Amino acid sequence: MGGNPALGVLFHWLGGFASASFYVPYKRIKLWSWEVFWLAGGIFSWAVAPWLFASLRTNDLFAVLVQTPGKTLWWCWFWGAMWGFGGLTFGLTMRYLGLSLGMAVALGLTTVIGTMGPPIFHGTLGEIASRTSGQLTLLGILVTLVGIVVVARAGHKKDAELGGEASEGVAEFDLRKGLLIAVFSGVMSGCFAWGLDAGQPIRELTLAAGTDPLNQGLPVLCVVLAGGLTTNAIWCSILIRRNRSFGQYFGAVADPGAIADPGAGTPHDTHRAKAAKVPLLLNYLLAALGGTLWYFQFFFYTMGESQMGRYGFSSWTLHMASIILFSTLWGFALKEWKGASVRTRTMVWLGIGLLVGSTVIIGLGNMLDANAAAH
Repeated sequence: MGGNPALGVLFHWLGGFASASFYVPYKRIKLWSWEVFWLAGGIFSWAVAPWLFASLRTNDLFAVLVQTPGKTLWWCWFWGAMWGFGGLTFGLTMRYLGLSLGMAVALGLTTVIGTMGPPIFHGTLGEIASRTSGQLTLLGILVTLVGIVVVARAGHKKDAELGGEASEGVAEFDLRKGLLIAVFSGVMSGCFAWGLDAGQPIRELTLAAGTDPLNQGLPVLCVVLAGGLTTNAIWCSILIRRNRSFGQYFGAVADPGAIADPGAGTPHDTHRAKAAKVPLLLNYLLAALGGTLWYFQFFFYTMGESQMGRYGFSSWTLHMASIILFSTLWGFALKEWKGASVRTRTMVWLGIGLLVGSTVIIGLGNMLDANAAAH
């Protein structure tokens, strides 16, 4: 149960950066509807990259998965599919609650469910809370939740100051509907951590096959992400059929009147669709880059988790904190905070400080436990 928690935190930061960055290539895709580029990129996220990197970095991948009990494969796939529902409804949370309340509820629940679920399920939470190292780790989780709320609140203030539609007074605000969707999205999104937890027998089998402990989680991702692929592919296929957008994969332009509304995006540049030619090769390359970047968040996540010892459950909190941290920094780099008041900027930097601090606190808790185990 050893490891290097400091290295684990670094890997989680790399994963958070990858997650915060994957949509940047997607934004450059032209004249493709949301469901078209989401599925194209998703093929790389949930199918190509997981199998490619697991094949390259683990031993006897297919033999390991063949030996895995069917029950384990089922639960890994199932939790991955449930996580897919969370991702698809996250955009609707923003639509009906706005950025501030939506992020706080959905991401807060995702953090709590994904982090605390496995130790509660396994009955180890009391044991964790009885140790100083465990108490420090739990404090770090609490600080993460506070940081999420502060960043979300700052985002709301920024949007209100700049006249954005995420303001509760401007958007299609519906508290009851929004809270129901936010709870659903938050709980379902946290299921990814349950899928990884269910994959422990796969880790043991791949370690027995001689895989480096750092890469033991990669075969698990193949199964969990297959569940996510199932959910997303079904939903995107429904939208593609409804909007008759399949031809876009072969160069047809998006119909400006066929607006896909999955709650997560809309067609790109449809106002120029009739006059422009689809840059087909570039779109595929950008989708492949974005999709692979998305996968790298969990590529590094599994490496980080392998270094966290008995408190591996805290990896999900580190993951969420890193995503929000780097997403916010990307917002500054893309000048999304330009024009916001000094008070609002101060608030967001406070939130960033809390998120950075939370990862340090969790890392220290894991290091204390590792040192105690070594002695």
